[in-house]
Amino acid sequence: MKIGLIFLSLLITFNSYSQSLPEFEITKSWLNKIEAMVEGKKRLASNKKKNLLIFSLHTGYNHWTIPHTEEAIKIIAIKTGDFNVEVSKDVSVFEKKNISKYDVIVLNNNCSDRDRRDMFWDVIKENKFLEEEEVLNKAKRLEKNLLKHIKRGNGLVVLHGGIVMQNNSLDFSEMVGGSFDFHPLQQEINVKLFDPKHPLVSSFEGKGFTHYDEPYFFKNAYFNYNFRPLLYMNLDQIKMTRDRPKDNIKFISWIKRYGRGRVFYSSPSHNAQSMDNPKLVNFFLNGLYYVVGELSCDDSPILVNELID
Repeated sequence: MKIGLIFLSLLITFNSYSQSLPEFEITKSWLNKIEAMVEGKKRLASNKKKNLLIFSLHTGYNHWTIPHTEEAIKIIAIKTGDFNVEVSKDVSVFEKKNISKYDVIVLNNNCSDRDRRDMFWDVIKENKFLEEEEVLNKAKRLEKNLLKHIKRGNGLVVLHGGIVMQNNSLDFSEMVGGSFDFHPLQQEINVKLFDPKHPLVSSFEGKGFTHYDEPYFFKNAYFNYNFRPLLYMNLDQIKMTRDRPKDNIKFISWIKRYGRGRVFYSSPSHNAQSMDNPKLVNFFLNGLYYVVGELSCDDSPILVNELID
């Protein structure tokens, strides 16, 4: 009897934070709700609009929120009047002749296949007329095109699983600020602001927020801390079944320079329900303006003595 009660208790505890939030269809009312949240107004000094690409291809895990995130970013960008928006799931947009026209690239939950964690390879290998070496060389060339494009002074926005796109590439990890390692089960996360006065988190009005999400953990270039943190979570508040990492906090959003380019990463969010928070929606808006150089702020790498205990 006691064993049964213990099992039931464990089951209830497990289910209380392991369930995904329900998927829902994109409706006109949902789109209107997002648009009403956006504090959209022109900020660019020039009347020339920036060209923005939302890249939404996945070859691995399919985040159900991909189309929702795509629509939200379109609304956020278009409402300002400062961006022309294109959407693609075709890796040919990373060819030199194509990528050169974009001022901003948004990587929308681009999870690659687990075998190699190389989205370009995943796609190109489907061409049966190419030898393995040709596949590798073309995949490497497309990745290099992306790296060079950002380094030359363009903007990159990476949302949630977009960090997994080239997850085994140390060069990609250096550009983005880290690589995906793992995540515990979905649960309620208390998100905190690293610097409440930082201009990029101004939409949060100095306060953190709570939402339901996958708590992402990172590896590779992440531990160089070559970025300016924006959001973080305390690890002692995260429910997990594997050994807890030694670092007490985990940054889940940051900005950084990459050559002359700018990068904005946000792990929130796996769930489209997070878009119910207008402060998060306008955080993404600030991210867009940062990567095009229109939001003046401190993006210097974090110092060791700034790390939070």
